Amino acid sequence: MVALHTVIAIAAVIFLIIKLKFDPIVALVLGALYLGLASGIGLMETVSAITTGFGDIMADIGLLIGFGVLIGAMLNKVGAFEMMVQALVRAVPAKRLPYALAAVLATIAPSIYVDVQVVLAAPVARSSAKYLGKGGRPWLAGALGIGIFAGYVFVVPGLAAISIVGLLDLTMGTYLLFGIVIGPLTAMITIWLYHRMLIMGWWNEEKDEEDRDDNLTDVEPAAALAEGKRPSLLLAMSPILVPLLMIAFGAFAGLAGLDVPIINFIGDATVALFTGLLIAYGMARHYVKAEETADAFTAGLRTSGEILLVTGVGGSLGAVIKATGLADLLGDLFSAEQGMSVVLIILLAWFVAALMHLAIGSVSVAAITAAGILAPIVGSLPVAPVIVGLAIASGSLFALQVNSNFFWLYKSLLGLSTQGTLKTMTTVTAMGSLVSLPIVMAASLIPIG
Repeated sequence: MVALHTVIAIAAVIFLIIKLKFDPIVALVLGALYLGLASGIGLMETVSAITTGFGDIMADIGLLIGFGVLIGAMLNKVGAFEMMVQALVRAVPAKRLPYALAAVLATIAPSIYVDVQVVLAAPVARSSAKYLGKGGRPWLAGALGIGIFAGYVFVVPGLAAISIVGLLDLTMGTYLLFGIVIGPLTAMITIWLYHRMLIMGWWNEEKDEEDRDDNLTDVEPAAALAEGKRPSLLLAMSPILVPLLMIAFGAFAGLAGLDVPIINFIGDATVALFTGLLIAYGMARHYVKAEETADAFTAGLRTSGEILLVTGVGGSLGAVIKATGLADLLGDLFSAEQGMSVVLIILLAWFVAALMHLAIGSVSVAAITAAGILAPIVGSLPVAPVIVGLAIASGSLFALQVNSNFFWLYKSLLGLSTQGTLKTMTTVTAMGSLVSLPIVMAASLIPIG
């Protein structure tokens, strides 16, 4: 019954938002309350899960969101995004922009938190959309979504990838060799297929987009910038590049076993983004008036406040789902592992991870839970453990939707309606999961020593 109530709760949230036009915050809280009470958690336990889930999300990413949005506000004020977009357009043909964006996110950025990636990449995607013509925003939004999560689950040091490697006791180098091929390949194929859907009429601008403005906030670039008072491209990019380099440095130092306080401090995402904010704030103060900088900061605070609330409530629903103990119901799926075919094992591993993601709303938690369920038996299965890990990665990618805090963060930053977010993020992650599944099956044919 827990699985049924979870499905009802998720379906109800979607129905309330799309059909009855409820605010997502109200719909998410109602869905969380229903699930907690219907599944027998209890009145106060449900309330506790809602508040704890909200608090946990804020503790994990609250400052990251706030600092990231403020960086965006400052960069927009000095015209940095337009400069970046123009440089990207000069370097990459317009019709290749989605592929280039996804390739960077899937191969270079997996060491970065997914929330940080979307905060920093969303303004570039939105500003670049006009160069692709009609359907540019959903195409780039889809590329951003699948690029981030294909790297997250397949490419070391993505958090989900590292979690799978650790829990299944895999060799990281072996997983990386497979993942560095499967991740980007999945992203490229998915983007191509998704573009075919857009050409066939998948997108409706009136219903699927809420904010037609190509800027992250309502801040307008200062008039003085039109007179040529702009930073260099390298300086304009530094509030983004410096945090990325700091976080990547910390991640790779951790992989190398360097547990040094100063390195951990430098590589901390909160410290890195605050450093980026300081650079962006100083640049804004230099190139525009103090009053205009203050206005941009205020607009950024207003934007981040809206994003934080809906993101936190999305985390509340995920916490209630987790509290139902749904994972315990899946443990017996592999009890009859003897005699299973390789294809069936891959399908079951994929299914466990996909179901966990649909229920819990977190790619990393789904991957960790599925790997934890399979870890005790993976050594006895007639398939290489790394293939089981890749199947889990593929399944955990499936259909990121309304019970994920990332869903609401992505929606807000890209200016999409709830329906539009389902037609981009949910669609491309479902497609990417299905695209990667036969690739994992093909990888099982490769002899692994």
